[in-house]
Order: sequence, then structure tokens, then C-alpha cells
Amino acid sequence: MRGLFFKIFAIFWLAQSLIFVISTTLIVRQRFPGPNILSDALDSNLQHDGAVALRAYEAGGCSSFAANATRHEPSGSALLDQSGHTVCRTSNALSLRDLVPRFPDRVDGRMVASGYVWLVPVVSTNGTHYEYVWFQPPSSRPQRHGWNLMHFAFPQLPVAIAVGGLTTFVLVLLFSRPLVRLRKAARELAGGNLSARVEEAPSGPLRPNSDEFQGLVHDFNHMAERLESLVGAQKLLLRDVSHELRSPLARLSVALELAHEDAAPELGKHLSRIEREAERLNQLVGQLLTLSSMEARENTTGFKPISLNEICEQILPDAEYEAQRRPCTVVLAQDSDCTIRGDWELLYRAIENVIRNALRYTYPNTVVTIRITEMSVEAKRFAKIEVDDCGPGILDAELEHIFRPFYRVDQARSSSTGGFGVGLAITERAVRLHGGTLRATNRLEGGTCIQMIFPTNCQAMKPPTIGTL
Repeated sequence: MRGLFFKIFAIFWLAQSLIFVISTTLIVRQRFPGPNILSDALDSNLQHDGAVALRAYEAGGCSSFAANATRHEPSGSALLDQSGHTVCRTSNALSLRDLVPRFPDRVDGRMVASGYVWLVPVVSTNGTHYEYVWFQPPSSRPQRHGWNLMHFAFPQLPVAIAVGGLTTFVLVLLFSRPLVRLRKAARELAGGNLSARVEEAPSGPLRPNSDEFQGLVHDFNHMAERLESLVGAQKLLLRDVSHELRSPLARLSVALELAHEDAAPELGKHLSRIEREAERLNQLVGQLLTLSSMEARENTTGFKPISLNEICEQILPDAEYEAQRRPCTVVLAQDSDCTIRGDWELLYRAIENVIRNALRYTYPNTVVTIRITEMSVEAKRFAKIEVDDCGPGILDAELEHIFRPFYRVDQARSSSTGGFGVGLAITERAVRLHGGTLRATNRLEGGTCIQMIFPTNCQAMKPPTIGTL
């Protein structure tokens, strides 16, 4: 939200800056209607000063000329004749050796080494032409451009900045608030909450005069409703098909038993193969029904305090028995006593699926470790169950996909490892239903680590329980 707010604010502030530039230009145009108004005012002032100085000279000579120049200190002045010779000059006037008058019909400004001079043509009462020279020495005070600018643009510029900033802030709020709500609903939808919607105005359906944000919100809600409908129909179809397969599979099992009694000995191998495939199909249907029922379950009011340590201790004997086929070793390390609120059957099945998956892929004569620990995140305590195997590991690009239904790292779906890719999906749904998090990482020593994290209150440490074949 913060990044979006500042981006929109920057865009509006740039637009407002253009308005400031235009406003400042208009202020300048208002203060100075023409481009030559400053130079025209200076020329007029210098011509007036030159005429006054010439009249002073005609009235009382150079002494009167010098007395008249005292009102312009520290500036110096001089009076030149038509040949360029100095007639009168003040004591603070600069050297005139490099100054050659041209007696133009206009004021002539020149830059010299120690200042700036203006040559102003003047005419006496008897028609004699003179050149009045005014010297401007460099200023000894530092230039205060910022103060001059504020003095020049006050109060228009500060008022424009204040009004523009307030207007920009209000516009950014109006634009960013609906986008923030839309982003929040999009994150919830991506997280699996298909019922997430953006609150719309209570004006009913979208009207032709609605703005773009209202149209975007309406289209997003329509998309979310469509997704919820399609996913719901898919889950319902999967559940119904799985349920309907149960009856023919049961009849098929009965028929196989009867066929075993009446069939010749040479058909026994084929009938056994049919029985194994029927049993695998029956297991798949059972897992699909379990997954469908868990997807449809949202109520957690029946949850009770359950010890994760007791669940793992009950799973350990069965895990040791299944580990004989590798063979491998199963270790249960209990660093903490952790109790959470949940459903015993769902948690048992979730943890068992992860352990069985680790036993299926670990290398022979290795160790599968089940560890119960506690962790703290932002002053909140969580229980963590880690199941480590010593198998081939999983590609990093596939780690986040292994909890999807029917997803298997082994794309060939070979029968050497078994499974249908549904067990971890059941585990993910069960963990999420308990407010937990399920994630997979690759171990540095080799193999995969599956972590189940639940919000809980952990207590004292217990000694590790180790099961060895």
C-alpha cells in the first residue's frame, strides 16, 4: 500500500509542478508585461540623471557636478565632451583611459574590469553634445537570490504550493483506496479464499456512467464468482464420481473372491493382479473422498487440545514396521511438549502421510528423523514438526508444487515408489485447516525436509524417543 501511495503521489506532484511553472510564468507576465520593460526603465532613469548632472554643470561648473553626484554614492560619474576628453569627474569614478565614447543615440552599457559603466548621451541648452558616464562598482554584499525570489513571488507561490500539495494528497487518497482494497481481495483470492470480494457501492449493478474503478471492482468480483463456481463444480464432480465408484469397486471385490474359488490354478496369477489393481483404485477413491471432504470443511468449532507428541508416538511403531522394506531407521526427537487445538484424526493422517512419503523416497540404510520443536516469530510461539529424509531431494522449482493434488516429481508415475500424489495434498489441507503452514526445503546434507508449523504454546523439553530396526 505504501509503495502504491507514493507512486501515485509522485505522479500527481509532477503534474502539480507543471501547474506551478505555468502559474509562475503568469505571475512574471503580470508583473512585467513586456520583455524590455526593465531595460526601458533603466534607460529612462539614466537619461534623467544625465540631464540633471548636465544642468548642475552648466549652473556651477564641476563643483556643482560633483555635489550633484554625491546622492548616487558609492557610484561614480563623469562628463565627457565630443572628443572624449574628461570635462568633470567625481573622485570615486573609475579610470577613463580605456573608455572610448561613441556618442550613440541610445544608452550604451559596458562591462569593465572593476564594474559596469553606462554611457548616456546628453545635450546642453546651447546644443553642445556631452556623454554622461555612470559607474556601477561590484556589490560587496552577498546576493540573496532565494530571498529575492520569495519576495518576488510572495504570496502567490507559497499559496500555490500549499493548495497544490493538499489537492494532490486528496487525489492520491481517492485513487489509492480502491486499488488497495482490490489488491487485498486479489491476495486473498490467490491464497485460496475463493469467497473474497471487493466491497462495491450499494447502488446496484454497474451503470453506464460509472467510473473506471467501479468497473474494475465489478469485473473482479464477477471473475471471483466465476472462479468459485467453476472450482466448486469441479470439487463436487470429483466427490460424486469418487462416491459412485465405491459401489462398483465393492461388487468387483466380491466377484474376484468368487472367481478365485471357481477359477483354474493357471488363472490365479491374473486374478491376483486384478485384485491388486482394484485395491489400488479403491485406495485412490478413498483418498479423493477424504480430500473432497476436507476441502468442503471450514468449521473448526469442534477442535480440542491435542498433543502433537502423542500423535507422533502413536505413528512411530507403524512407521518402523513400514521402514523394514528399505531398510532404514526412524528417529523421533522430542525437544518440546507441544499442544494445539485440532482434530486428532486429521492431524494423525496429515503427519502419517509425510512420514510415509519420507520412508518411500529415502535411500536404504539411512535415517528418517521426526523432530518436534518450538519456534518464535514476532513474539508468537509455534510448534514445528520436521520430517527429514536422506533421499534424492526435489528440484527447487518443484518444491512449491508438491502439495498440489496428483502432482508427482516422478512424471513417469513409476510403480517403484507407489502413491497417487494425493497424500501431501491431504496433509496441506489439514495443516491449513488448523491455521498452520506446510513447506518443503532441500537439506544441505541431501534429502528433503518437510516442515509443519502450527500456532501453539510449547512447554518443557522431553528426552528424544528413538525407534531402530
